[in-house]
Amino acid sequence: MPSVPGAVPERPVPTGRVATKAVIPAAGLGTRFLPATKAVPKELLPVVDKPALQYIVEEAASAGLTDVLLVTGRGKSSMVDHFDRRPDLELQLEAADKKELLDAIRRPCELASIHTSRQSEPLGLGHAVLCAAAHVGRQPFAVMLGDDLIDERDPLLPRMLELQAETGGIVVALIEVSRERTSLYGIATTSPTDQEDIVTISGLVEKPDPDEAPSNLAVIGRYVLPGEIFDVLETTQPGRGGEIQLTDAIAAMAEAGTPVHGVLFRGRRYDTGDRQSYLRAVVQLACDREDLGPDFRKWLTDFVGGGFGSGSEGGS
Repeated sequence: MPSVPGAVPERPVPTGRVATKAVIPAAGLGTRFLPATKAVPKELLPVVDKPALQYIVEEAASAGLTDVLLVTGRGKSSMVDHFDRRPDLELQLEAADKKELLDAIRRPCELASIHTSRQSEPLGLGHAVLCAAAHVGRQPFAVMLGDDLIDERDPLLPRMLELQAETGGIVVALIEVSRERTSLYGIATTSPTDQEDIVTISGLVEKPDPDEAPSNLAVIGRYVLPGEIFDVLETTQPGRGGEIQLTDAIAAMAEAGTPVHGVLFRGRRYDTGDRQSYLRAVVQLACDREDLGPDFRKWLTDFVGGGFGSGSEGGS
């Protein structure tokens, strides 16, 4: 495992305390979705009828992480607005007796306490996490990347939070990918434990060539980290792509004796990281909705079968 210059703190001590704070890095420019993201943050693009960011905050809240820090950048204040009240709109919906819609726009405001920290320069995921140091302090916390939506029927975070509280170390989420796709992920070197869904991680390689990947276990966008990682990030030098990599800080702590574990996730996950995967996520989630799924599936079957359906059906 590569060493990273800088002092590494002593191994974190397990406290038995489960993390209560989540950090969501959301300062990126969303260039893969231009021109849509010229004025609208990528995190607010709708996945069916909710912005991707709301799915992430809902997941955090369901796991007991009710203190959420958004690491934002220039032009992204509308993300915070989404989790604020809109009295004027609420009054209109109330007057029109549209209770379902009224409940829907109030729900984001009730999920968690939303805070923000500004990342002044796009210096990488490690730097974005470091921007949370003052808010998080020395306690463990979760990092949740907005490109990965985890289906609420397959909870992942509770297992990760519980494991981190037991070990005091670092816990990451892993999925199995094909060998050809290892160059798209951070890939872990692992060994089994006595628990089927948990592995010990001895190394991490960022986006290796397929013939050099140590395994097919890929890190996805969920981490539970001890507060000591901020000390490491402060001295971590830019790595791949000239950015401060969170992977490098994790590697340095592992080298110094901090336990690193992976939770193998085999549930439903939706990737919204690029246009193709975003479209697939919208279709998958729409098909699973009780209110939309039956009619949408029928239309989709006709469309795929060459019937093309009618583009004019449906309401506003």
